[in-house]
Amino acid sequence: MLSQMLVKALVMALVAVPTAVVGPAGGEPTRPGPTVRPATSVSAASVSALRDVGPRCNDPAKVLNLDDWKITLPFGRPQSGTTPLEIVQPALATYTASPWFAVTPTCDAVLFRAPVNGVTTKGSKNPRSELREMSGHGTANASWSSTAGTHSLVVVEAFTHLPQAKPQLVGAQIHNADDDITVFRLEGRNLYVTDGNNAHHKLVTSDYTLGTKFEAKFVVGDGKVTAYYNGVPQTTITQRFSGAYFKAGAYTQANCGNSAPCSSDNYGETTIYSVTVEHHVTWWDEFWDLCRRVLPASVVVVVLIGLVGLIWRRSRVR
Repeated sequence: MLSQMLVKALVMALVAVPTAVVGPAGGEPTRPGPTVRPATSVSAASVSALRDVGPRCNDPAKVLNLDDWKITLPFGRPQSGTTPLEIVQPALATYTASPWFAVTPTCDAVLFRAPVNGVTTKGSKNPRSELREMSGHGTANASWSSTAGTHSLVVVEAFTHLPQAKPQLVGAQIHNADDDITVFRLEGRNLYVTDGNNAHHKLVTSDYTLGTKFEAKFVVGDGKVTAYYNGVPQTTITQRFSGAYFKAGAYTQANCGNSAPCSSDNYGETTIYSVTVEHHVTWWDEFWDLCRRVLPASVVVVVLIGLVGLIWRRSRVR
């Protein structure tokens, strides 16, 4: 009886081997396309097992700290193909969409790719695979003021591919409630820091080579924005704005109307190695900024005099 059971098990194992190696027969070949892997839950035992075999970097959030970000992708939502898909936390923590948003083979950076035929956001003719700053662990849109506290973005990145005919790509930017304030923009070999609609405000270098890693940095405070390239100040832009947030990724400055071929093989791409945001804002910064933006100047002066007088009287009482 035991020998019969062993023979039966051996036969079943031999039958299963071809299926495991070549897959089930009769199925259609897999068509190429973006590999999208949604969020999944992992048990504590699974996490422990993964740690035993070494770190995983399948997901961009394993390489970059994306706790306070969301991603806008160059393809449409399942319900509406004309509206870009956006992934927010907590789904972003285990999300990837190759080749548009994926970890590099070396496991040390994340690729952002936007083809000229990609789906675009409202108000833009150009596609993007781009991070948008959030707050509250990704639960709300970030919104800050250039006149309250200090704010900084540091992106270590490389431009790795430009679209044909119109080789232009944005890798990092500051946006306010209505429009972009300033961006790092590559046109061919010329890398610029922009100032609003002035796309050529400051030429950083005229000899940029694709794949060259560099540090882009914005520091905002006191109504001014200073842009740095590899730690060296490039320009300071004076502008008061609110409803602001940072962005980083690949914002292709071309589309099917000005760049051919009109296909997913024609794209802009960046590689981001790290992205860091810092905000230093006190309650006094926010209060004083609100007074300056909402109240007339004369009222602000009266309020300030009143506060100084109150502090002086309290100091005398003590």
